[in-house]
Amino acid sequence: MLHDITINGKNFRLELNGANPGWSCRLNRKELEIDAVLVGPHVLSLRLGASSYEIKSEHVGSGLYLWVGSQRYAAEVHDPRSFRGRARPSDDRGPRRISAPMPGKVIRILIREGDQVEAGCGILVVEAMKMQNEIKSPKRGRLAQILVGEGAAVNPGDVLAIVE
Repeated sequence: MLHDITINGKNFRLELNGANPGWSCRLNRKELEIDAVLVGPHVLSLRLGASSYEIKSEHVGSGLYLWVGSQRYAAEVHDPRSFRGRARPSDDRGPRRISAPMPGKVIRILIREGDQVEAGCGILVVEAMKMQNEIKSPKRGRLAQILVGEGAAVNPGDVLAIVE
C-alpha cells in the first residue's frame, strides 16, 4: 500500500507491504524495521527499530490528529492512486454506499439492517494484514442494507453497506 502522508505540514511517502512474518516498510524510499499491533480502538503500538511508541488517533471535525505521548500532530493521509479530482458528495441527502478501502476479510458486523446510525458510527470491521479496521458510517441515517456477511473476503471498492 502506498500513501502520501502530511504530518504538521511536512510531506512523506509511506509504502507498507504485509509479509510473513511481519511488515515491509519504506519511508521516503528508506527501508525501516517496524512491527505494529492495534491494541485498542484508535490505538496502535509501534516498534520502530529498538524504540517503541503508543500512537493514538483522533478525528476532530474533518481533521485527523495523532498523539505520540503528549505530542499532538496534525495528519493527512492520501492514496496517490485515487482520483484527485473525484467529486465528493457535499451533503447528506440520498443513500450513500460504504465501500471497502482495502482488501481484507469482514470479521464482525456491528449493527443490523434498519438500525439508525450517526455519522462516524462503526458499521463493520474488516481485517487486513492482521489489522482490524472499523468501517464507519459517512452520514447520519438508517442502515438500509448490509451487502456482505461475516467471513466474506472483500476487495477495494466493493460496496459493503448502504446508509439512507
